[in-house]
This record gives sequence, structure tokens and C-alpha cells, in this order.
Amino acid sequence: ERISKVRQLILGDEAQQEDALEELLTYQRADYEGIFTEMDGLAVTIRLLDPPLHEFLPSLEDDDVLTALAEQLGSTVDQLKEQVKASEEVNPMLGLRGCRLGITKPAIIEMQTRAIIEASLNAMSSGVDVKADIMVPLVGKVEEFRNQAALIRSVAAKVFEERGKTCDFRIGTMIEIPRAALIAHEIAKEAEFFSFGSNDLTQMTFGYSRDDVGTFLPSYLSQGILLDDPFVTIDTEGVGQLIKMTVENGRKVNPSLKIGVCGEHGGDPRSVKFFSNEAGLTYVSCSPFRVPIARLAAAQAAVEKS
Repeated sequence: ERISKVRQLILGDEAQQEDALEELLTYQRADYEGIFTEMDGLAVTIRLLDPPLHEFLPSLEDDDVLTALAEQLGSTVDQLKEQVKASEEVNPMLGLRGCRLGITKPAIIEMQTRAIIEASLNAMSSGVDVKADIMVPLVGKVEEFRNQAALIRSVAAKVFEERGKTCDFRIGTMIEIPRAALIAHEIAKEAEFFSFGSNDLTQMTFGYSRDDVGTFLPSYLSQGILLDDPFVTIDTEGVGQLIKMTVENGRKVNPSLKIGVCGEHGGDPRSVKFFSNEAGLTYVSCSPFRVPIARLAAAQAAVEKS
């Protein structure tokens, strides 16, 4: 049901898009309220929509889905196929995603922000201690962050006026584009926290496609060109230097800046040790099944550092 509404948002006309946003608002608000309730008293970082929109599009080979979606949109299957083809990108991971999506389609970010703020107020009225951190993804220029932060604050202000109540929240960004690491001192003047998107940062720093690296990685490892898979264990020589530089320059202008990492590296023991003892990060985030390993690695790193 949710994926069909996202497809309606992408492929529908203006009225259908507005209808989809209303329904997605209901879903997201309920999700966030449940998360805040479960995490009572703990910080919750919510990354705004990041994946390329093509990931939500139906396959041109899936006739059943195409037929149902065409009926939903009042279109024909042939017309729908043309829309899907027109929405495809040559290099979607470097295309319309992250803050670029939020800037070109602000209604999506308005919906997500309203869901977060309304869910925060709802949970607070039930006695929950809400600590919401809203994260803007794929920022490469400080102007992109300013644009999205202003939009988020304006939506929050509207909700506060409607509800007659307010809540605290923080706005930060992911550092996953090398350019963002190079201008961290500028972004840190505006952002309240950083989170390294280590998967994308590795991909863009090396110029390796994470989806295609398997075509040459075994040869690189066997010949000693690489000692580790850089998408498993952080590359401390290159990517790691960008991380350390970002932390140093960001905290020069914003000493209280909370900085963490989001990605599979957050569950790798050697990477966790680097993040904790060399880079000075505040926290790591990883897939649920990696959490026990990350906790153990963080504890071992803390003992070693002390």
C-alpha cells in the first residue's frame, strides 16, 4: 500500500500527488510516534528521503503491478511505461536524490517534517521524552543545507502555530560527499550535528561503485592493491583522513557538534576503533544485527584508549 502511494507521488498528476502526500503523512506520523515512544528519552535521528526515486518505480516487466498502478492513476499501461522510462536516470546514485530531491520537490520534505513534528507533539502529550534529530542527506554545498533547514523550520513553525505547542528538535546533515568534508567548517556554522554516510563517502572518494566493485575487488585483494574491502573496513588512509579533517574543522567553529557515522562500517570492529580513538566521533549507527558487535567494539576501544 505504501509503495503504491510513493509511485502515485512520482507518476501521478498534481491532485494525485497531493492525495498521496496526505496518505504518506498519516503513515509516517504513526511510524515516528511509535519510534519516539519506544525510544523514550533517547535521541532519534531521522534521515529525510534519500534513495533515488527510480528505486520506487515499478519494473517494466511486472505486468500485474503496471496494470494495477495504471488503474489507480486513471492511465493506460502503455502511457505508464512511457512515464517510467522518462523517470529513469543514467546514474541515479549521483542524480535526483537526497537534498536535491528536497529542493526540487519541497512538498515531500514538508510532508516528512510535518509528520516528525506532529508525531513529536503527540508523543509528548502522552508523557514521552522526545529528542528528534532531523538529518538532511547528500549535502555538498552549504546553500543546500540552508535551503532545507529553512524549509524544515518554516513547516515546524506552522505546526506549532496550529497546535499551540512547541517542541525542541535539531537539524543536521550527512557528510557523504567529499566536497562536504572539504567545507565542513562552513556547514558546521549552520548544522547542529553531522553524521558520516560512510558507504557513499567511500564510494565517491574511491570512485568505486558499491554495486559493481565485485568485478575487480577479488583481484585487488589477491594482488595486495587493497588490503581490505573498503566498504567493510574504513579506509583510514584516504576516507579516514577526510573524516578526521571534517571533525577537526567542524568542531573548530562548533565545539559542541555531535558527530557520528551511519553505515555498515559502524558495525566493523576495526572501523569502530578508528571512529572512537582516532577520529573522535560521538556514536556509530549500523544495521540491527551488527549492534552487539558495535557495542563490544566500542567498549574495547574505550578501554584501550583509557
